[in-house]
Amino acid sequence: MAIKNPKIELLSPAKNLEVGIAAINHGADAVYIGPAQFGARVAAGNSVDDIAQLVSYAHKYRARVYVTLNTILKDDELEQARLLVNDLYNAGVDALIVQDMALLQMDLPPIALHASTQCDTRTVEKVKFLEQCGFEQVVLARETSLATMRQMAEQTNVALEAFVHGALCVSYSGQCYMSEAARGRSANRGACAQMCRLPYDLLDEDGNILVRKKHLLSLKDFDASRHLHEMIDAGISSFKIEGRLKDIDYVKNITAYYRRQFDAILEGTPRMASSSGKTTFFFEPNPKKTFYRGATDYFLEGRKRDIWSFDTPKSLGEPIGKVKDIWRNAISMHNSQCTIHNGDGLCFLNKKGEFEGFRVNKVESGRLLPLNMPKIEKGTLVYRNSDVAFERILAGKTAERKLPVTIKVASLSTFSLRLEVVDSDNISTSIDVELSGEKANNPDKMLETWRTQLSKLGGTIFEAKEIDLSALGEPLFIPVSQIAEWRRQLVELHEHNRNKSYQRSLIEIKPTVHKYTATELDYRANVYNSQAKAFYEQHGCEVKQPAFEQQHQPNAELMRTKHCIRYALGWCRKENPKAQIKQLYLQNGNDKFRLEFDCRNCEMVIFNS
Repeated sequence: MAIKNPKIELLSPAKNLEVGIAAINHGADAVYIGPAQFGARVAAGNSVDDIAQLVSYAHKYRARVYVTLNTILKDDELEQARLLVNDLYNAGVDALIVQDMALLQMDLPPIALHASTQCDTRTVEKVKFLEQCGFEQVVLARETSLATMRQMAEQTNVALEAFVHGALCVSYSGQCYMSEAARGRSANRGACAQMCRLPYDLLDEDGNILVRKKHLLSLKDFDASRHLHEMIDAGISSFKIEGRLKDIDYVKNITAYYRRQFDAILEGTPRMASSSGKTTFFFEPNPKKTFYRGATDYFLEGRKRDIWSFDTPKSLGEPIGKVKDIWRNAISMHNSQCTIHNGDGLCFLNKKGEFEGFRVNKVESGRLLPLNMPKIEKGTLVYRNSDVAFERILAGKTAERKLPVTIKVASLSTFSLRLEVVDSDNISTSIDVELSGEKANNPDKMLETWRTQLSKLGGTIFEAKEIDLSALGEPLFIPVSQIAEWRRQLVELHEHNRNKSYQRSLIEIKPTVHKYTATELDYRANVYNSQAKAFYEQHGCEVKQPAFEQQHQPNAELMRTKHCIRYALGWCRKENPKAQIKQLYLQNGNDKFRLEFDCRNCEMVIFNS
């Protein structure tokens, strides 16, 4: 493979400290977590103290912690944001993921900045601009194809981050204003009302309902797992799992799923690993068993017909088969290969076109006895979205991450030894110890005692790969307790030395004046404060309109998306030139939105009606 960046990073979400530690234990090379303020998920904020604890834990494995300070800021929030950045820097955070360019105008400590997906980076020119601004890493739009990724990598030197798994925003990220327009809740301020997950009627210009109560903007979840080789080859170095609102079971399961795949890809090339340690799993990861809407690789290989989830925005889980027989209080399935457990949650699409769920109370002689018998028909496809056996496994210890070490005992003199430990990062620590006593009556047994005691690294982050006693010769008799004490001192000192030797990327952002990709900007630039406005003016742009959150623009474009309802319903004029298309609208209660279609760019645009 042609590798642009030899270090490959698996980046996992952390709702809180507990989830962040679980992500590290399950093989994440880095985690991203939100602070108490200014993160794009207001429901996933964390104190600086908790973030500092996560940093301390992650750095033991040379894993990194990124903080999502990626909302747009008001003028009266800028100083508070600056102070928070200083606190996060002092806590040891490795980088900030940001959207608001005002931060580049501030006097910040030398902390690395990553351009958030909210920056709407979908062109080579945008990547070049952000690289020249001093960003260490750029998060690409979810819609980016493999071909475009390759062009970006070939024409720039900045590290490229791409989503690999999780929920998809139907809009270009940072460019959705539906929530703000309809509910007064800004997606760019971390308070998205998820208008895209609501059910809508599709109406024509005469008020005829063409589609009734379907989730016409809801997409399946992203799963690029079968494209990892191609993405690496295209120049992606950071692979991001979406989900800062997801629970610990999801993060354990999905992180483990991708860790296994990356370990297989990187086998024999340790130089490409971006953190340290070997992770052992005590379960079989399965992405269909923890929040699963169905999977799509979205636009990695161009437009496809499998990206939407119109029936429900909720977790479907795994299909387990179709209903074979129905009794008064039980059902059976056709040749289901799944073992169904008491307490499992099942769901199906009912006659009204709605997803309905039920709990299995008991499994008896191949029959499923629901807690409350649903109205279900023969032939109905059934899904399992709650597997109690799998959930029980995830509630326990599911992984262990260890750093392999070699411990060597060298003789300095008849009555002194040097104990040395060297880890997989080639960091070494030694202590010298004094001996007393006589030669052991049973040298072989004494050597085995040494080996056994030095191997006892349980309760630490280390695992003994090799114990080298070749220089010990005929050993003196040493009490077991003394060897154990020396081992404790050595390992404790080595962990201290590892922590001291960690070096994070320190990058000082300096003012730049290179030209932006446009000369005029409207509300879609999300300029919400005077410093962001000054930034764009400094780079040759005139800001014509403030952020939508500051001033709602009449007839504003509320969303632009590559998802196309006409295409989904078979009404695409490129595919069917004879398709008769009227003006289309989406309606949910009192909310009504007008649809326009930019067929030249294969994009759908949503406006307030």
